[in-house]
Amino acid sequence: MIPPLSIGFMGLFGRSPALRTFDADLRALDLHPKLVPEAVKLAALRILMAKTDGMSLSDKDSRAAAELLAYCMVGDAPFATANGVHLTQAVEKRIDLALDDDTSSDAKLILLALHANVIQPSVIERYRLEADSG
Repeated sequence: MIPPLSIGFMGLFGRSPALRTFDADLRALDLHPKLVPEAVKLAALRILMAKTDGMSLSDKDSRAAAELLAYCMVGDAPFATANGVHLTQAVEKRIDLALDDDTSSDAKLILLALHANVIQPSVIERYRLEADSG
């Protein structure tokens, strides 16, 4: 069973540790968490938790998902400026691998960004991404 992800209720319960970690990871990549819709963050974490059969997320998995999502949302040049060429190339390699294995977590995260319409047009064009509507 996948544990619940809390986004809080009227400020009483607070955010889940997984969401707080994911927000911190996004912020560390120079993407403010408020620019990422809550539904996208929750769906991304659900994808990661499904990969671990509901076990708690590792910081490494959270960071990797944040890297991929940030790249998709800001594009290659701004991502490289903020995070360096080495990380940019690593994320681009992950995208290439994800396009070959559409069942991977990375592929699902890319598809999430595409369906949520938060992906940069330059990323769509560069990787020739498209979503089947049926």
